[in-house]
Amino acid sequence: MTQESPSLITEEMRAGIGREGPPVRHEVDKTGIRMFARAVGHTDLVFYDEEYAKSKGHRSIIAPPSYLGTPAFSPRTGGGGFTGPGMGPGGRPWRALNGGSEFEYTGVDICAGDVLAAVSKTVSIRETKGSLGPMLITQRETVYTNQNGEVVCRAVGTSLNY
Repeated sequence: MTQESPSLITEEMRAGIGREGPPVRHEVDKTGIRMFARAVGHTDLVFYDEEYAKSKGHRSIIAPPSYLGTPAFSPRTGGGGFTGPGMGPGGRPWRALNGGSEFEYTGVDICAGDVLAAVSKTVSIRETKGSLGPMLITQRETVYTNQNGEVVCRAVGTSLNY
């Protein structure tokens, strides 16, 4: 008779599924846009030259795909981001791996000077056995809304903790 090991998914984790966290402020600035565009190899001037971007009908330089600003840290409020599932089996910290991200844009420009509110929730969490032992696979959905109340992007990210 084999004994089933207890689930790695705690009641606290289960209770968090579908529950939205507080909004996290993301600031979209020219330096961040340019650095990200350069790092991923974009050469279109709409990511670098404000006058050129304006000549193409944008308010300022635009954010490249998958760049949604930088979370604004405040010592008063902390980071406000997802902290992961806590400790893993045997009391050691979980190792984390990005399992991929999907972005659905609404067609509203994200430009330098925008401030986005990112609201995230866990949509699913499951456990499996990997080659290195037990693994948690978590999917989180984040909705990004600009300063005008317009949804600009919905993103789903998968994280692997082992």
